[in-house]
Amino acid sequence: MGKTVLITGAASGFGRGVAFGLARRGHQVIAGCQIWPQVWELRNAARADGIEMQVIKLDVLNEIDRARALELDIDVLHNNAGIMESGPMAEIPMVVFRSVFETNVFAALELAQGFARKMVRRGSGRIVWTSSVAGLVKVPFDGAYAASKHAVEGICSALHEELKPYGVEVVTVNPGAYRTGFNDTGMESMDQWWGLGERVVEHWPVRELDRQHDPAEMIAAMIDVIEAEDPPYRTVRPESAGEMVRKEQALVWDRKA
Repeated sequence: MGKTVLITGAASGFGRGVAFGLARRGHQVIAGCQIWPQVWELRNAARADGIEMQVIKLDVLNEIDRARALELDIDVLHNNAGIMESGPMAEIPMVVFRSVFETNVFAALELAQGFARKMVRRGSGRIVWTSSVAGLVKVPFDGAYAASKHAVEGICSALHEELKPYGVEVVTVNPGAYRTGFNDTGMESMDQWWGLGERVVEHWPVRELDRQHDPAEMIAAMIDVIEAEDPPYRTVRPESAGEMVRKEQALVWDRKA
């Protein structure tokens, strides 16, 4: 039986892939896009593929957009919208750091809270939150994004236990490095502000991200989590990233200053 699924950040990357994949499998998809041109483009792309889906403007930072979204009756919220800003923690401007948390943590939590209340009253529902491998390990020069995803991990861990008695499920999906363009532009982002002030640490060495994986693997895993009767709490892909996480989390107990 098809589910009604709201996906934030559906204009590109994982969100777009999941939206198209679920729609092809007969689910009622509501795809949220940040700006109106993305809404128009995604509607036309879906129409060209013969796919039925509802595309709405949903800038997660916009109170009006969030309020309109919370009028929807859904089975699954896929909290997928996110941004990445790079830079060493000793140098990154606080306005940049705060912007990451506003999108990845605070706005996403407001949506999750709103739908969680509706799901608790109904006695069913699922919140699937796109976290990251970066939320489970250290990520030098990408500390702002990693910190936001560590916060997501803490939020989801608490929500999972708090909502389970009411029939509401909370799970995470944790992508490693995939070729969606998200990591590439995230690395580049620090160059917007790097030259605007005196720096005391070296710039992150510029390097090609030539070992990223095919995003189809992660998209398929996300679809599985949304569809599954009893999904795992955490889904890390690729498998090699899961192995790296376990190893690093074990080693941190012996880390020296």
